[in-house]
Amino acid sequence: MKILVTGAKGFIGKNLIVALRAQCSDHEVLAFDVDNTSKELDSGLAEADFVFHLAGVNRPKDESEFQADNADFTTEICRRLLDLKKNTPLVLSSSSQVLLENPYGISKRKAEEAVLDYATRSGARVKVYRLKNVFGKWCRPNYNSVVATFCHNIANNLPITISDPNHEIELIYIDDVVRDFLRCLDSSVPTDSAYCEIEPVYRIGLGRLAALIQSFKQMRETLFLPDFSVDFTRRLYGTFVAYLDTTDFAYSLDIKSDDRGCLAEFIKSPAAGQMFISRTGLGVTRGNHFHHTKTEKFLVVEGAAVIKLRDIRNGDIIEHIVQGKDMRVVDIPPGYTHSIENTGSGELVTLFWTASVFDPSRSDTYPCRV
Repeated sequence: MKILVTGAKGFIGKNLIVALRAQCSDHEVLAFDVDNTSKELDSGLAEADFVFHLAGVNRPKDESEFQADNADFTTEICRRLLDLKKNTPLVLSSSSQVLLENPYGISKRKAEEAVLDYATRSGARVKVYRLKNVFGKWCRPNYNSVVATFCHNIANNLPITISDPNHEIELIYIDDVVRDFLRCLDSSVPTDSAYCEIEPVYRIGLGRLAALIQSFKQMRETLFLPDFSVDFTRRLYGTFVAYLDTTDFAYSLDIKSDDRGCLAEFIKSPAAGQMFISRTGLGVTRGNHFHHTKTEKFLVVEGAAVIKLRDIRNGDIIEHIVQGKDMRVVDIPPGYTHSIENTGSGELVTLFWTASVFDPSRSDTYPCRV
């Protein structure tokens, strides 16, 4: 199958083409954008077995471009398909603004009418997506997407402007859009209506949106993970990271050193606890304490060690011999004093997880030799 994508260099177009080439490798993608010629469009429409019509404008220099690039261009594509006597399936990227009486909404409504007329006259399967605000990677900042603007500016230490923090917007995620578009390629999927909506829709106030993105930026200092059990938060975080400058991908942790070696906290989460990593010198022992409530996991990733545990009620000593190459995890239950000793020939590197974030005022840590 040959698939023509108009607006190929736009936000949605770029994501769709990458997905088509990755997930539908047996299909050929024909890309069309403003730098292509009318002759190339004719060729693409003649060859195409399916059309994703994503091209259009939403913030032109002149209002007349709404009619020309949204309504007239869509009408022209449908006319050319009819002249070719084709009933090529077509998906139109429209907008929820078709319900508004502004130049953009009117032009998108006319584009929809052209596509529906094409379907009636040719018998082609068509789908019209009235998209809300789409967010995700590769969206142009400081243009028409508040998410892209906030993510780009906050990631790069640039100011943002919020006129009304309580104003709510509706958002849909780019991967959900692409996933639904790809389903349209399956002719066996039943279609009750030409009109489609993308779900889920996320509703959030501008103030809350900005604060959430700011927390992503601050995470490198606080180490606190957002609540990734919330789909929107996880997707927004992925979007934010995509706007980091490439020179800013890496960052350093705060390293605390003493005569035993060094230690650095990695990530924290009120729901999932805390992770930290240590480097321990040859022959050095860490620990010799217990917790009443806190549980831990020890994972030696480099070197060799003996992990010892003893029930504080004078139980027998339990020993676990561990090496980095084994990737063996040892659970540390409450009420067991425990220690880890570097028994190898070099430095010991250990990854620790605790079920709760360390609070120096309530450390739940009590010295006690194993």
